Amino acid sequence: MNRSILILPANDLGLFTDLYELTMAQAFYQQGMFAPATFSLFARQYPPNRAYLVAAGLDDVLAYLENFHFSPDNLDYLRSTGIFDGNFLEYLKDLRFTGSVRAIPEGRLFFANEPVLEVTAPIIEAQIAETFIINQVNFQSLLTTKAARCVFAAQGRPLADFAARRTHGIDAALKMARCGYIAGFQSTSNVLASQRYGIPPSGTMAHSLISSFVSEIDAFRAYAESFPDRAVLLLDTYDTIQGAYHAAVVAREMKAAGHKLVAVRLDSGDFADLSQRVRRILDEANLGYVKIVASGGLDEYEIERLVQAQAPIDSFGVGTKVGVSADAPWSDMAYKLVAYNGRSVMKLSADKASMPGPKQVMRLLDTNGKFSRDIIAQSDESLPGAEPLLQSVMSNGQPTAPSPTLDEIRNTLANDLQRLDDQHKGLYNPPHYPVGISGQLEQLARQVRSNIEES
Repeated sequence: MNRSILILPANDLGLFTDLYELTMAQAFYQQGMFAPATFSLFARQYPPNRAYLVAAGLDDVLAYLENFHFSPDNLDYLRSTGIFDGNFLEYLKDLRFTGSVRAIPEGRLFFANEPVLEVTAPIIEAQIAETFIINQVNFQSLLTTKAARCVFAAQGRPLADFAARRTHGIDAALKMARCGYIAGFQSTSNVLASQRYGIPPSGTMAHSLISSFVSEIDAFRAYAESFPDRAVLLLDTYDTIQGAYHAAVVAREMKAAGHKLVAVRLDSGDFADLSQRVRRILDEANLGYVKIVASGGLDEYEIERLVQAQAPIDSFGVGTKVGVSADAPWSDMAYKLVAYNGRSVMKLSADKASMPGPKQVMRLLDTNGKFSRDIIAQSDESLPGAEPLLQSVMSNGQPTAPSPTLDEIRNTLANDLQRLDDQHKGLYNPPHYPVGISGQLEQLARQVRSNIEES
């Protein structure tokens, strides 16, 4: 798929914004302020136990900007609030996004305080877009980073997204599947996400199938009859070990009929101990080809513990804790004005200061091709041997190129993670990757600060 499906009906796009974006827009309108403005999107700090972030959500941002408008129903509602001037609402009727976007591509790594995206447009257009842009990039970057940590912890073992039922809404469930696949998951249980994004579907059975039959082994036989070449049997409805013996019986019956049981699934209990015991049962029955899947309350921390314990688990299904990024459910992502009408601006608030002017992120490599350090620079700077990360992705309100495929984004992330030193991928208080500020940008910041203090 080359373009994201809109997450809202096209006629609702204009209203998905915070009220103050619209009240500011009216103030700009009435003051005749239509000059170009540049806004930078960045994370002020890392969520706990993180030392990198993964860029995601850009495709939805571009789809939103390309289709942005206020429908007649939108304008009727705004008029009904009694807040807005009639001339301003008439102006909104024909408002479209006409600006440009530079962004770090989806799947690339970025770090705290680096602009992941910059919007330049007439100030009203750029201001109203703030809510949607933060909503999508913040959320999807958070989920993709969480999923990437799970992939790192699994050390090559396959992962499946099982999060749909406990994510915070339908859009979140779809985005979790997409983010998980970008991060390296092999599949999703979410059938709509599979169809929409081209992600392989996966799934086993629930305990209700087992308990609807008189006996567990009858349930196993019925499922194996329906799916003789893709059956995965859930063991823990009653007793995991007894379930493993029943699965072994059914697996031998399937083998005699020319089929193979794919796997058994553990969904509760001490996975390290149970996986050892189940593996022995299967091996003693000459069923070494039957794999063990574990699911239920897993995240990167538990996966790492099981891998380090050498639990004979072949793959993991991850859901709730990953789908809501349970240990880090929010990040401090901000969208700040950095230039207006050719004048660089900055915010000086305590603990929330921002750097002025349009910017570029320059990435330097060491002699082994690994990431060495990043430099946040002015947008027109160049550093010998450095890779500029922000690319032009929209001009005059239109995308500059087709979106990369999901597999291309996935490969981009895999390549970046390979070049990031493992110390920065650790799950507990990893050291931060070095990010500096160019001399020219520091000089600009001093100058702008001085101008503000003197005004």
